[in-house]
Amino acid sequence: MPSFDIVSEVDAVELKNAVENTRREMDGRFDFRGVEYSVDFKDMVVILRSESDFQCRQMVDILRGQLAKRNVDAKAMEVDDKIVHTGKTFAQNVKFKQGIEQDVAKKLIKLIKDSKVKVQAQIQGDSIRVTGKKRDDLQAIMQLARTSELGQPFQFNNFRD
Repeated sequence: MPSFDIVSEVDAVELKNAVENTRREMDGRFDFRGVEYSVDFKDMVVILRSESDFQCRQMVDILRGQLAKRNVDAKAMEVDDKIVHTGKTFAQNVKFKQGIEQDVAKKLIKLIKDSKVKVQAQIQGDSIRVTGKKRDDLQAIMQLARTSELGQPFQFNNFRD
């Protein structure tokens, strides 16, 4: 029986490249001349530091643009609402979601079952395995997952006939 896995992953290499490009773009920007700032990337978390909270928000927008250029879905970004003020710098954390969270997986499985397509879906750790008799049914489920507004980007792998 044909099957595939629904996963939610961010390519760490592309993310690192986007962070480096953000750093380069900020070096050339006029509004960041003479401003002390840093962009750090560690363990799927980007830490943006600057002299004002407005500049931190600008840095998030620059990062979002660079992610789009590198084909990394911005839905995977989880920007902290709090901008931490320490001394003379402001810091903001941007986390990137890896894997499908349990509640999102349950919502997606409910969507699949409500669609009345003859497939079976089961949660396997941080991914969802979908099996069915027809490839067309599986492709319909792929389209359903792409168009669902669950706040997380989905990729499909291990498509087997």
